[in-house]
Amino acid sequence: MDEILRYKIHVTGHVQGVGFRWSAAREARNLGIKGYIKNLSNGSVYIEAEGSLIQLTSFVEWCRKGTGFGFVESVKVDIIPPANYTDFRIES
Repeated sequence: MDEILRYKIHVTGHVQGVGFRWSAAREARNLGIKGYIKNLSNGSVYIEAEGSLIQLTSFVEWCRKGTGFGFVESVKVDIIPPANYTDFRIES
């Protein structure tokens, strides 16, 4: 079994009000990633994503492209210890 990693991901740009969280959550679930996503007060999006290196690499690549609405300016990724999430949710 692949090692489970957890990424802390900050996405900046025009990523609020364009369906980014909903689309990212769908992509994460399709990839089998667990964790959560939420909007931050500064207009960016924060994600904690847990999965294998292959899953997370694909997810980060998706985050760099975004939904096609709005735009992604930057994606910053930090690796943190796993939290054993059981699903992927959208937080307000």
